[in-house]
Amino acid sequence: VQLQASGGGLVQPGGSLSLSCADSRRTFNNNGVGWFRQAPGKEREFVAAISWRGDVTFYADSVKGRFTISRDNAKSTVYLRMNNLKPEDTAVYYCAAARSSYGSREINAYKYWGQGTEVTVSS
Repeated sequence: VQLQASGGGLVQPGGSLSLSCADSRRTFNNNGVGWFRQAPGKEREFVAAISWRGDVTFYADSVKGRFTISRDNAKSTVYLRMNNLKPEDTAVYYCAAARSSYGSREINAYKYWGQGTEVTVSS
């Protein structure tokens, strides 16, 4: 598994962004995948996760109803659609492949990490 996150950028409050996490080796189709984020001076926190088949998803309370995680195993890619962005969503976003077929809220459940993509929400 080798993950590459992309799609970050600068967006105004209320705007939208879509992040992608691609596995260049196309081997994470049996793994749960999660998105985490880390704001300056803060610890990395859970954002969303999806099971290997895409049938189970769960979110942090802070993004529920605004963010949507999905995956396309034919493309070995997981997506994070972020709507109604707020300044507090500003962070570096990381994707990670879990050790199991289901994602988790726990950082230690993830074995492979991408390099991160920066999201800035500001007017």
